[in-house]
Amino acid sequence: MSQHQEHNIKVQSEQLESLKIIEEASERTIEYMNKISTVPVLVNQNNEQAELLKNMVLDLGWFDGDRMKFEDWWREMRLFLKSNQVMETDNRITVILTHLREGVARIYAQKKLDELDKETGIQDWNEFIWEIKTTFSDKSKAANAKWKIETFKQGKKNIADFMIEFKVLAMKANTDKLYAIFLLKKNVTNLIL
Repeated sequence: MSQHQEHNIKVQSEQLESLKIIEEASERTIEYMNKISTVPVLVNQNNEQAELLKNMVLDLGWFDGDRMKFEDWWREMRLFLKSNQVMETDNRITVILTHLREGVARIYAQKKLDELDKETGIQDWNEFIWEIKTTFSDKSKAANAKWKIETFKQGKKNIADFMIEFKVLAMKANTDKLYAIFLLKKNVTNLIL
């Protein structure tokens, strides 16, 4: 092998080594950029927590009036309002109404907006919650929860898991506290009591 060939091989090896170093540096740069792009940019030190929350909860989209989807949509809406710090009743109602866009939900939003335009005072937040839940909640879910809580037994479930499920069912079934305690005593494993 000639000196010229050896020199070319050495140069090629050095170039390959340089390429590897550049690739590794590029990968580290990409990883770093990905990390910092997921961290929200905080504009004002006083609003750091608000900005962080705002970036954590995305806009949930609109609701079309499908009662089967209401419970999930309503939970997401409450998180959206909280994370965006929408605290005033009028603003909360306005945000909710802007997310009601199709079918029965659109008709309800228009009716509600017309009512609010005529009113001189601010609507009560709890009244509005009751009204929207009454209008869009899936009534069969409450009936199913009432039936399920009656027959819900602990069996071999961990007591903590059983209690979480039981509390959710009691809330969905709108069971009063005394009856819930009766059902709990009836359906929990005797070894626990």
